[in-house]
Amino acid sequence: MIVRIMGEGQLDVADGHFAELNSLDDELLAEMEGGDEAGFRRTLGALLEAVRRLGEPLPDDALEPSELILPAPDASLDEVREMLSDDGLIPG
Repeated sequence: MIVRIMGEGQLDVADGHFAELNSLDDELLAEMEGGDEAGFRRTLGALLEAVRRLGEPLPDDALEPSELILPAPDASLDEVREMLSDDGLIPG
């Protein structure tokens, strides 16, 4: 799956890592719904770090369609709320 982190670029993440990323997405969604700013910051950082750790960066000149777009690390809780659908950042 091709994942874009806004402001950073694209990474190719093997489908086998979906469960780990989805778990972090569920946690992020719960923190957002509860207005937990500290938890949101921590979990967004963990989600982005997991994508960076598990993914293989695509070359800067590669323009593949992204199956998933994640916010930049400095995105606010309100900005991420606007990105979310009922399913969270990672489609189930």
